[in-house]
Amino acid sequence: MARAKALADLGDTDLLERLADHKEELFNLRFQFATGQLDNSAAIKAAKKDIARVLTELRAREIADAEALAEAEAEAEAGSSADPAQAGDNDVSGDGNAEEESGV
Repeated sequence: MARAKALADLGDTDLLERLADHKEELFNLRFQFATGQLDNSAAIKAAKKDIARVLTELRAREIADAEALAEAEAEAEAGSSADPAQAGDNDVSGDGNAEEESGV
């Protein structure tokens, strides 16, 4: 049985391998149940929980990566717009009006 702390220490590829193993185990348990060969029906529930633990850890990592990316983009955007003169200010007259002068 895989616990959450043990799963947190594994890499993504190891988690995906474990997910495939648990899904195969669940398939075999269901097959045994259907043919009447399964002695412990609680094993199906345990296999489902193991799959859920692995999927939860993968999703938590996906969310953490997305948040880190969004934070990095926000920092980059904040850094690039810190100087308004570099942000595309078209005010050439100096009167605070950012419209281009048309001469009319």
